[in-house]
This record gives sequence, C-alpha cells and structure tokens, in this order.
Amino acid sequence: MLNNFKTYTVESVTSGHPDKICDQVSDAILDECLRQDPESRVAMECVGAHGVMFIGGEVTTKARFDAAKLAKKLYKKIGYTESLEIITNIIKQSPDISQGVDTGGAGDQGIMYGYATNETPEFLPKGIVLVHKLTSGLEKLRKKGVLKWLKPDGKAQVTVVNGRVKTILVSCQHDAKVSLAKIRKDLIKYLISPLIKPDGIKILVNPTGKFVLGGFVADTGLTGRKIMVDTYGGLIPHGGGCFSGKDPTKVDRSGAYMARYVAKNIVAKGLAKECLVSVSYAIGKADPLMVEVLDEEGRSLAQYVKKNYDFRPLSIIKTLELRRPIYSKTAVYGHFGKLGLPWEAIN
Repeated sequence: MLNNFKTYTVESVTSGHPDKICDQVSDAILDECLRQDPESRVAMECVGAHGVMFIGGEVTTKARFDAAKLAKKLYKKIGYTESLEIITNIIKQSPDISQGVDTGGAGDQGIMYGYATNETPEFLPKGIVLVHKLTSGLEKLRKKGVLKWLKPDGKAQVTVVNGRVKTILVSCQHDAKVSLAKIRKDLIKYLISPLIKPDGIKILVNPTGKFVLGGFVADTGLTGRKIMVDTYGGLIPHGGGCFSGKDPTKVDRSGAYMARYVAKNIVAKGLAKECLVSVSYAIGKADPLMVEVLDEEGRSLAQYVKKNYDFRPLSIIKTLELRRPIYSKTAVYGHFGKLGLPWEAIN
C-alpha cells in the first residue's frame, strides 16, 4: 500500500474549479431533495462550459426544486459574477433499476475501496491532508479579503519523498493587475508558511506565468471528473464511480463511505497501521459479491470485518444515517478526513 510509494504526488482543487462547480451543483440538488424527502433517489450530472451549464439526471422524489435556481445561487456563492445560462433535462428513475432498489438491493454494480493510515490525525497520508489545506486555504484567504487579488479558480499539488514534502505547486486565478512576484510572495507568507516551513521545499506558483481567466470562462467542468481528488489521490485503487449527485442507494457512494468507515475504525483500534477495504456489488442485489480487507503487511482481516460490519446497502444507510442533506460539504476538498461526517466517526 502506501509504504510502497517512496515518492508520490497528490492534487486538490478549489471550489471555483470548473469540475468542482459541477460537483457542488449536483450535491446541492441532492441535498435539497433529501431535505424535503429523505427517501429521494437522485442521480444528477452537470457539465458547464463558457457561460452555459447543462443539468441532467434521474430522480424519484416528492421534493419540489428548481435546479437552475439552485445552480445560479451556488455559482454566485462560489464567487463568480458572470452570467450563467442553465439547461435542464431531469426525468424519473428507470423502473428497471427501481425494482431492484425497492427490495433493498444495490443501485448499481461496481467496486468500491476505502483506506486509512495512522500517519496523521485525519487517518490519511500526509500529502493528501496538506494539499487540501492548501486549496481550502486559498478559498479562505479570498473570502476573508486577505488577498484581494485572488479569484475563485485554483489547484495545488504536493510531492512527498520518503515521508518528507519536497515540492509544493500552487496555481491560482488572479486579478490581471497583480504581478507574479507578488503572488508568489503573498502565497508563501499567507498560505504555505502557516501550514509547513518552506525551507528546503521547492515551491512553484502559476508556472505559466499567468492565470487571469478561470472557471467556465476558460475551461469546461463535469461532475465526477475529480474522483482522485475526492478520495485518496491515486495512492490506492479506485473503482471508477464518482460520488457527487448520487443518493445513498447508489453504492458507488455509500459503499465507498462504508469502506472508509471500516478502514478507519480498524486503524483507530490498533488492528492495523494501514487498512485497505474493497467491496463489490451486483445491481439489485443486497449482499456484496466480495468483501476483502488487508493490513499493511497484506494480511486479510476480512473475517473480522464480515463478523462485525454489514455491507448491505440498507444497513449502510442505517449505520451511517445517510438519508440526510449532508453531501454539499463533501463536494470540495475531499470526502474523507473531515470532522462531522458519519463515515469519519470512530465507533
């Protein structure tokens, strides 16, 4: 597992990144449905490009919501002032899928992974914790008005070699009038130095020299295109399914949350220094096809987990209380390592 990575790089992006705008809109719609109707089934996808956003998906819900209004409100809240045209095409969930979910089965097939390590208090690798602090720090500095030249779009990378941070890369959207020298100086002072001593670390800031155009003005965004940012940075396997916009009957989301919950609790109890949990499902079937759990030495803890944890979708939903409007807070800066989320609880 992580011990095999002597050198690794991980990435995070800000709330104003085009892909993350789409994730936030998808989860805002999901939360609104769950707020009104906890039994809602939602699968919501967004694509945004150059002043236009398309919202499409399937719902089965008693909730009444205006997807376009929610999207425009969120776009403004993130910090964008440009106009945004919204096109929607939202229909009812396919009865072919619904008949399996109605009986407690999984809302889709797929493979999910969960991971935890004792390396940090967040039970995540050091690089992942730091890179999310860098991007969330950019947003805090912008919204508090500390760096008035800072704009919503941005991203960061951290490279770790033998447990030590070697390189930090920060790319941030900025006002046209600010110089690259000032951007670098301000970021080192206000963003990087409060998190880690910059001595001996190679620091790269806006490597092209300019990042004035951002968001949908410069790029296209899509729900679910930052699945490595959302999870473990590519350091462990990923089943391929995204989280945002999906209600908990979709095991892409709930299965991955349960896998993280189990992995974190195993490490917290001292049963492993690192833990990797993998689970797979067939659409419409409640019992998982596979549950495997490995520690840092590759030893299986599957029998212990199968005895103590229930991976059937309805049991996951009950254990983690997932029919609540809690998902918007997951749409940026990772789904794991945050206080207050039920899959982060140590039982």
